[in-house]
Amino acid sequence: MSSSELDLDRLSDSERTALEMYMAVTSQEPAEAIPLLRRSEWNVQIAISKFFDGEGPDPLVEARSAMDQPPPPQQNRRTQNLMTDDFTEHLSQIARVTDPAPRIGTQSADQPTYRPPLIIALLFMPFNLVYRLLCSSFRLFGRLFPFLPRLFNRTANPALQGARQNTTGRRPLGPKDTAARFIREFEEEYESHPIPFLENGYNMALEKAHRDLKFLFVVLLSPEHDDTSSWVRDTLLAPEVVEFINDPRNNLLVWGGNVRDSEAYQVANSLRVTKFPFAAVVVHTPNVSSTAMSVVGRIAGVNSPAEVVTKLRAAVTSNQEPLERIRSSRAEQQASRSLREEQDSAYERSLAIDRERARQRREAEAERQREEEAAAGRQAAEERRRRDLAQWKLWRAQSLRAEPGPDVQDAVRVSVRLPSGERIMRKFAPDTAMEELYATVECWEALQDADAPATKEPEGFVHQYTFQLVSPMPRVVYSLDDGGSIREKIGRGGNLLVEPIDDDEDNASEV
Repeated sequence: MSSSELDLDRLSDSERTALEMYMAVTSQEPAEAIPLLRRSEWNVQIAISKFFDGEGPDPLVEARSAMDQPPPPQQNRRTQNLMTDDFTEHLSQIARVTDPAPRIGTQSADQPTYRPPLIIALLFMPFNLVYRLLCSSFRLFGRLFPFLPRLFNRTANPALQGARQNTTGRRPLGPKDTAARFIREFEEEYESHPIPFLENGYNMALEKAHRDLKFLFVVLLSPEHDDTSSWVRDTLLAPEVVEFINDPRNNLLVWGGNVRDSEAYQVANSLRVTKFPFAAVVVHTPNVSSTAMSVVGRIAGVNSPAEVVTKLRAAVTSNQEPLERIRSSRAEQQASRSLREEQDSAYERSLAIDRERARQRREAEAERQREEEAAAGRQAAEERRRRDLAQWKLWRAQSLRAEPGPDVQDAVRVSVRLPSGERIMRKFAPDTAMEELYATVECWEALQDADAPATKEPEGFVHQYTFQLVSPMPRVVYSLDDGGSIREKIGRGGNLLVEPIDDDEDNASEV
């Protein structure tokens, strides 16, 4: 049995929990992790700090020595137990050690650059040269004494800090164009690279990371720094770093900037960068607020690829759980929203079908009512026509001329055969019009009724004959439209037939 197995068997539950948390963050073996945790008295935060930053003076020993001294009477410090048995409590403590990632004010892409008139530029050229010499001198002193820029950043007026942004000689561009220029320069210097930099401004990158619940990996480079090129080639573009960045399970977005540009310089000031090259991990921290973006990891100076991957993994691992909860909540909300939309869509479709059916029923009912009204109108018109026709027959029968007596020698004798087979035998005066013969045939039934009451012609009724008189041999049609008297058309006598007039034949003849 190995010593590591003996040590694991002797650990208490709290020590096992601390060891599991430490190994999850650092990926270190138990044989190396247990001694470091023992030196840190099983405090995971102190052990992680020693692992990443190196072991310096023991903070516990310094704390004990400070506790042996009498505390200042004017200070009321709040003590906190460094040991805890709850894994989630450790995570919450680590999450609280974050810095806010504020948004910055950027220049609009279409903002014009002010250029003074030529005369004023010539007048102030000596002052401009002196100012550039002073700035170059301060930059040289800043390289020789690194603490001077930090001191200047803390004490200088923000307006003066912003004025430094335009002394680099680079043309100020909008956020999107600045990001495109950084990517182009990065590709030109380091050729092809597999890092997917976001081609938009820093604020837009923050918004995208907050909206998509992803980690934003901010890379700030200073071309004036001697280690920038080697750090990019050996560390940032190392296969293990690139693989970790491009792994979709890590949910990393990458934004880069050159501090010679205005936007990247403001980002560096906002993140309080004191050493280049610099990288930071920014993520949404829901335990702070619903819109907070915080810096949960910093990588300053030259680091090996393994250290960069370890720090990135630590930042991602320690902040993955809150994001997963939000993702699950959003997924549930989206599922509920989709379910409601599907239900609403199904209800709208059912409602549309019901409306269409109701419309069809209304149209069918309206069509039926129109047909019934039209049929009732036709029936009423037909009944009225029949009444008017019967009244007209009575009236016309009373107005017919009487049959001439035997003393009339040139009377015309006409025999008319009805469709029923009955024959009408009657004499007419020679000058009697053909309409009189048609009226006699039409009103023959009324003429047979001797007791028919007297009546008058119906108002608004236009009588039309629905038959024509025809001579069979040879066939001759005696039409009313031809006019004339009976003697002129028939002669001294004749046998005629009554033929009903078909509407189709009338229509064909009219055409």
